[in-house]
Amino acid sequence: MSKQFKIIMGFWSFVDVLLLAAAVASIVFSIVERKPDLMTNIALSTEHLNAGLIMGVVLLASWIVSIIAVLSPTASVTGFVLLNWMLVLDVLAILVVGTSLWYFTLHIEDNYLAAWQSLSNATKIQVQDKFSCCGYFMPNDSTAAIGGFCANQTFINSLFNATSTTENACITDLTGFGEPMLNQVFTLVRISAHPHGNPNLNARLRDL
Repeated sequence: MSKQFKIIMGFWSFVDVLLLAAAVASIVFSIVERKPDLMTNIALSTEHLNAGLIMGVVLLASWIVSIIAVLSPTASVTGFVLLNWMLVLDVLAILVVGTSLWYFTLHIEDNYLAAWQSLSNATKIQVQDKFSCCGYFMPNDSTAAIGGFCANQTFINSLFNATSTTENACITDLTGFGEPMLNQVFTLVRISAHPHGNPNLNARLRDL
């Protein structure tokens, strides 16, 4: 076994371990974060988690193909050809998921408004009690749920400040919780784009 082969195989193995780690992390995160949690369930939609799960499955499939390719007979190139196509699919999956997260954060206030409006009054009351806020854009807007901290309409109206309409509203707390989480997820998605072999390395492995 030549020194060059050992170096290339060592580097390839390292990259392949990173690929597996990215796949497992994506799948585990997408499953674990589905647990009942007041704020996380608002910050991360089912669509976000489904996208992460699909991306993880694609990455895992690529890792499996990479193992099959490197263990295939030296004369066989089919495994490496398939691996190169799988790596292209990986990049596309990461690009789609990353872009969708980035675009979501660009319009995060409107997107979380839609999420807020879809909540039941009981869940809204939990959020309002947690942050001592009412409504979304304004404390006395039509999305406020009466109950708990926001005991009645008279109290809700008293929270409104004409010079700072979002004061005492829940928008700051919701986006303040959700945006950092989405940014962290976006960073992890970007990192997932790096542990991929390249066609030139795969070709050199095939030829050795």
